Amino acid sequence: MGRRKSGRVVNGVILLDKPQGLTSNAALQQVRRFFNANKAGHTGALDPLATGVLPLCFGEATKLSHFSLAADKTYQVVAQLGQRTTTSDAEGDVVWQATPAQLAAVNSDRIDSAIAHFTGEQDQSPSMYSALKHEGRPLYWYARQGIEVPRKTRTIKIYEIKRLRWDSHQLQLEVTCSKGTYIRTLIDDMGQFLGCGAYVAELRRTWIEGVEGRVWTLAELEELAAKTDPEQGDYTVLDAILEPVDSVISQFASVTLAKQDSLRFRQGNPVPRVPLPTVPVDTLVRVLDSSTGQMIGLGVQQHEQLAPKRVLNW
Repeated sequence: MGRRKSGRVVNGVILLDKPQGLTSNAALQQVRRFFNANKAGHTGALDPLATGVLPLCFGEATKLSHFSLAADKTYQVVAQLGQRTTTSDAEGDVVWQATPAQLAAVNSDRIDSAIAHFTGEQDQSPSMYSALKHEGRPLYWYARQGIEVPRKTRTIKIYEIKRLRWDSHQLQLEVTCSKGTYIRTLIDDMGQFLGCGAYVAELRRTWIEGVEGRVWTLAELEELAAKTDPEQGDYTVLDAILEPVDSVISQFASVTLAKQDSLRFRQGNPVPRVPLPTVPVDTLVRVLDSSTGQMIGLGVQQHEQLAPKRVLNW
């Protein structure tokens, strides 16, 4: 029998503004301690260098975090021009330096050409410093040992790249992209296209498709945690700011079930399909209970029935 998890049952979501220099897991564990939650997870890591929106899921919300991984995202990135590094970010060693002439050759038209070139569907190879696994270990583990391993290219889509600021040494962009996009790789590739080299100096995630709610800093959460009373089990102040469990998948349409069908769905049984003209067959939908308005699971709209995909335990 596995060891029983300590802490209390907490169900909901906190949207954290992850600070620079902290791993996503370290941030998660810190917030988890504030809530004394027995079950927690996040919906996709941000590098320690990166800041921005990091959804933290507690309790039943962890059953939905996987579906948020496939969401589109927006990042603001500052590219340092004139150099390439081993990690394609500021933490790596410089492996190539542009000449003054190469850097001076970068102009507005060339930047616009690079933006056009890298917008759209394309194949991308992950950085050796990514968290992708190879034989059970993340790629960055091999990179730190000086070991190069084969990496599969993946098809990604860059929906839009906006130029926010540019001077002779830095280029700030806003990138909206599909899942699996490595911004470090994108910036390194753009630097080569520009002929001057580039690496990520700053990176911030500003938007995740389907994620809704207020974003909190660690300092704000720590201030609220100081108002709790763990000895008495009183976490009212923190519990009041939890977003609903489905706040990380609001991009999915919802259907509402009456009492009888709701009960059957909770028991893992399919129920008659609820017609939604805009939702095709074999599409995931959020399933709500009519009496509470609360989400009770995810279902798949089939031809004649709504089949449970993930059922929440309330």
